[in-house]
Amino acid sequence: MKKAKIIGLLLVLLIGLSLNNFAVNNEAGANVALTKDEFSLEEMLKYALEDERMAQAEYSAIMEKFNVTRPFSNIEKAEVRHEEAVINLYEARNLEIPSFDGNEHVILPETIEEIYDIGIKAEINNIAMYEKFLSQDLDEDVRAVFEALRDGSINHLEAFKRADEGNRGNNGLKNGNSKNRRNGF
Repeated sequence: MKKAKIIGLLLVLLIGLSLNNFAVNNEAGANVALTKDEFSLEEMLKYALEDERMAQAEYSAIMEKFNVTRPFSNIEKAEVRHEEAVINLYEARNLEIPSFDGNEHVILPETIEEIYDIGIKAEINNIAMYEKFLSQDLDEDVRAVFEALRDGSINHLEAFKRADEGNRGNNGLKNGNSKNRRNGF
């Protein structure tokens, strides 16, 4: 029984490491937020801002490296709106907006076959982060923004899943031009 437990733990560790070999650096955004259970408002805003900026940088870098457009182009634009929504919360509370360059945290995949997996993983983590935040006691405006950002990420996740399915169905030859549902975010 002990041996099976050790093997199980090793498998979980290996799967976690393989998922983190691409996408974004683990030292910011949702990757940090998901290790915590309670947050101050400033922590939530910081992690949200970092995650939105990393997503923008990540999707932009993927489009450039792999010469793909949708759904990355639509989602990258939405991430800019997400960032603006978080910044509005900072400004409404007269809080200093931290500097954070998402480009410094991007790690790209080696192959085009992995690009949608990155988006899927990033959006799953983003949704989980906002779910954690929403379990906290929040002001109404903060709750409304976090719900909208979570819901936008749910749409992004579905867009990446559809693009991945279309890409696999075309032996990797599709240019990722699936339609992305438009949401305010």
